[in-house]
Amino acid sequence: MRRLRAATLTATVTALAAVASGCGGGTSPGGGGSNDSPKTLTYWASNQGPNVEADKRILGPELKKFERRTGIKVELEVIPWPDLLNRILAATTSGQGPDVLNIGNTWSASLQATGALLPWDKRNFDEIGGRDRFVAPALGATGAAHQDPAAVPLYSLTYALYYNKRMFKDAGISRPPGTWDELVAAGKRISKDGKWGLGAEGGQLANNIHQAFVLGKQHGADFFDGAGKPTFTSDGAVAAVKQYVDFMAKDKIIAPGNAEYGQNQSLRDFAKGKTAMVLWQAAATTFAADGMKPEDWGVVPVPVAAGTPGGGRQTNSMLAGINIAVFRNTDNLDGARKFVKFLTSDAEQRLLNKTYGSVPPVRAAQRDAAFNRPDTKVLRETLTRSAAPLPQVTDEAQFETSVGTAIKDLFADAAAGHPVTTESVRARLAKAEQQMAR
Repeated sequence: MRRLRAATLTATVTALAAVASGCGGGTSPGGGGSNDSPKTLTYWASNQGPNVEADKRILGPELKKFERRTGIKVELEVIPWPDLLNRILAATTSGQGPDVLNIGNTWSASLQATGALLPWDKRNFDEIGGRDRFVAPALGATGAAHQDPAAVPLYSLTYALYYNKRMFKDAGISRPPGTWDELVAAGKRISKDGKWGLGAEGGQLANNIHQAFVLGKQHGADFFDGAGKPTFTSDGAVAAVKQYVDFMAKDKIIAPGNAEYGQNQSLRDFAKGKTAMVLWQAAATTFAADGMKPEDWGVVPVPVAAGTPGGGRQTNSMLAGINIAVFRNTDNLDGARKFVKFLTSDAEQRLLNKTYGSVPPVRAAQRDAAFNRPDTKVLRETLTRSAAPLPQVTDEAQFETSVGTAIKDLFADAAAGHPVTTESVRARLAKAEQQMAR
């Protein structure tokens, strides 16, 4: 791997480390680093299933299948999400990493800036069947604009609005909301007697960013200008953040306790019948694990201000998902490309995305009937029609930290009964913008 420019690497690592919620380090099984055996690959997979062991059970047979076809053995390590980013950062600085790895697609541009990942130019894409096999929105979350992608889409996710059918029926609500006004109206009818209309996770910085980004797009704000400069205090960005926090502060449809909620706590409340609606990515498997039956809940696209998603600036989801990347210093580039080709083949895309409840970013794989069920159809159509990637800027991770924390603090204000005004929102976002300049 070529030497990295120290200033760029240090800045990127510092920003990325800020959003990592665990501490990691170390190397892959067998010592890590570039692999000198053409018959072996090391692969870091992200934890997609209920737990690490479930992922090993899911991926194990597929890796054996790849070995039978190619003669290449894959040494697998499944890394939990709280540890994954720090493990990757340690590998980019030391050069002691896997041959192939999964990354969150919002990290693509930041990790691309380190120079540690293989660029997916035309030749490399041709080796896996061509760039045109992938849906355009998923490719939009693979690295900075006007550069060869740093990774290839593997699993795609989008947000949807999940609602509890019984709670809606008991409140006399005949259909799920399609606009934010309808959502607030439904939430107010439900929010009484210890039950709440909408769940949120105010303590979860990434989720805060995802919701604010979508509302920002609907208000005509992108949070960054064309040159990558933050515009957090624009009227559209301020209006978006205020609208989200106002679900608690003004509309009173989010429980004050949600201001401190972390990962998946809002889903548990939903499954227990404490909350009637939740905005989430591919939640079906989580609901099932918490004892909900498919007939207990419904799913529709995330609301928009008016009309339907997809038209004009009617973005209603950030484009979430997992990309697969190759470390630039691998000594088994041919094997690594074969492995990426295998995992992004039509058959594997159908199998793995069906198992994980995600949507294939490969066009042909989406034709499977599994992605035309009521819930997966909403996710698939959102992916292709109305989702947008988070800003692909090198300091995207710092954006998540600074603005995500601003929203967390505003939720804390709302929970404590303090007023949340346009001025207070703008002040929090101004502070976040100043932090980006440091």
